[in-house]
Amino acid sequence: MASNLAVLGLMVVILAVSGIAMQLVRGEDRHIELWKLFAPFLLLAFPAMAVVAAIAVLFETIPFLRGGFGNIVYFFAWATGLSLPIAAGTHAVDLTGMFVVADSALSAARPSLQNSTFSLSFDLGYFDFPLSTFRWEGVTWTAEIVITRIIWLGCSLVLVILSAFLFDRFDLSPGKPRRETQEAATAVVPRRVNASIPVSSVSLTPLCTEQAHSRFLAILTAELRLILKGQKWWWYVVATGLAIASAVVPTAEARGLVLACAWIWPVLLWSSMGIRETREQTYQLIFSAPHPIARQLPAVWMAGVLVALLTGGGFGIRLLLGGNIRGLMAWFIGVFFIPTFALSLGVWSGTGKPFEICYTLLWYVGPLHAVPQLDFMASAPATAASRYPLFYLVLTCILAVVALTGRKHQLKS
Repeated sequence: MASNLAVLGLMVVILAVSGIAMQLVRGEDRHIELWKLFAPFLLLAFPAMAVVAAIAVLFETIPFLRGGFGNIVYFFAWATGLSLPIAAGTHAVDLTGMFVVADSALSAARPSLQNSTFSLSFDLGYFDFPLSTFRWEGVTWTAEIVITRIIWLGCSLVLVILSAFLFDRFDLSPGKPRRETQEAATAVVPRRVNASIPVSSVSLTPLCTEQAHSRFLAILTAELRLILKGQKWWWYVVATGLAIASAVVPTAEARGLVLACAWIWPVLLWSSMGIRETREQTYQLIFSAPHPIARQLPAVWMAGVLVALLTGGGFGIRLLLGGNIRGLMAWFIGVFFIPTFALSLGVWSGTGKPFEICYTLLWYVGPLHAVPQLDFMASAPATAASRYPLFYLVLTCILAVVALTGRKHQLKS
């Protein structure tokens, strides 16, 4: 937890020092008051970072939260935490301290704008109202605020203690396979080499480079089985339910939300694209096989496309039956964009975390909130009628070239 906090704390320190640089560059006031500048970082950011560092340790001690599923859960927990103070009606659950700053700023703005209503919200779009300035002296740090932030530090310690109870890496009780045992079981035993066989007596069978028929369909089937490997029956039940719901829900806006849910459900399947060879240490076999780019890489991409088609197929069928050809084309662009995005990030990063983070964030601010500029699924009717799908079509082509270039780089290295 301390090492996690050191990394996050360094980020906060850099941001605080950048605040001084920003003030000097803008030149509004050359006089720097260190306490007013650093107090928000110390009293607001530091306790929040301590809780995040403790949550990271807690997730590592819970088996089903260690991998990509934990990344998705944390994202939704973070988004919920931002709105929790408003939903609960109290700022005591304000982990980030955002409302401490907001309340202080709104109080400073009220005297200059007496006839205006005040609210706090986040928005992606254009401002259609006049802007004005007001003087704000900063947060008045009361004992209640300071004690609340200290309580959050205590919460981080509680999470670490809980993690200690859940930590079972050295549990010797029967029935729980330990990681060391598993690694020992899979260790490679060196084989004895018979050195008496002369090299001249060994002959190799020439590799047949010509084939009567293509094996792409078999490769695609294998890749689809690999991408779906390990999924429980309930996973297919949820995916089927979302696909059906995206076709039968009456209103277009609601169908768009269901499509967004249907295409966040397989995110962990897509995040394995392009990294399986490195993760499973099979790249020596895959990359030395004939045509690893012309056959295996398109098969991986096509398997991801099939997953998108199957999970979001209800939405596409509804567009087809309704004669919405433009919306159908925009939906197909989303079908191609998602696996291409996953494959390009997987090939270059070697891990599924970048896609899990970037895709979930893009999904949250785009399709889920119907922001046309970021709605790569064309889930909202307004997006399908706009030119934004063409942008994602071009971006898909670029990402395909990026994935191809990355795989060529892997073959050379």
